[in-house]
Amino acid sequence: MGHGDAEERADGLKNRLNWLRAGVLGANDGIVSTAGVVMGVAGATTDTTAVLIAGVAALVAGAISMAAGEYVSVSTQRDTEESLIAKERRELREMPEEELRELEGFLRERGLAPETAAEVAEQLTDRDALRAHAALELGIDVDDLTSPWSAAWASMVSFTLGALLPLLAIMLLPDGARIWGTVLTVTVALAITGWTSARLGYAPPGRAALRNVAGGLLAMLVTYVVGDLLGTQLR
Repeated sequence: MGHGDAEERADGLKNRLNWLRAGVLGANDGIVSTAGVVMGVAGATTDTTAVLIAGVAALVAGAISMAAGEYVSVSTQRDTEESLIAKERRELREMPEEELRELEGFLRERGLAPETAAEVAEQLTDRDALRAHAALELGIDVDDLTSPWSAAWASMVSFTLGALLPLLAIMLLPDGARIWGTVLTVTVALAITGWTSARLGYAPPGRAALRNVAGGLLAMLVTYVVGDLLGTQLR
């Protein structure tokens, strides 16, 4: 197995973990924002239809907003990557010797001896100079540029799945258990997403899960109290 192949597999695994972590965070956003909305409306009224309409509206608006924001962000990132690759391609065409010496320098910085770095740089240049420079100099895989549409769909789906939890909980539970049942459902879900996100990011999972749960509970408490106050004033 070549060093380059191992490095490519490591980069691929890192990218997949980043995507997975982004999906978990998207689901977390869906849980918190939708739970806040349905709890706020539930605090204001016992009308199930009103809670359903508000929850569905929060889900749809949030999913579209997440998708649009991710698309814009990743499009900007991809434009930057394409611009850097085009610049590197031009430099390789106009000053190949300087680029070869530059590649040697990157390899020496990674611990290779000068003679070995020179030999490897020549081999990488003969094989695919642009790919080598993009990976070592820019940290970009020319065959795996980030897709804005994939990112947008992933954000929309993950947000929607997260948002469905509190919405279904508050709609399907009986009246007497609706509020506390939803709180319990959201608490468990946030503990799972907080723990998973921390594990994927190599952070302490216990504290992350606790912070995540505390933030979600605070959001539900505040929106419920606000909804209850507004509901009392409007009755």
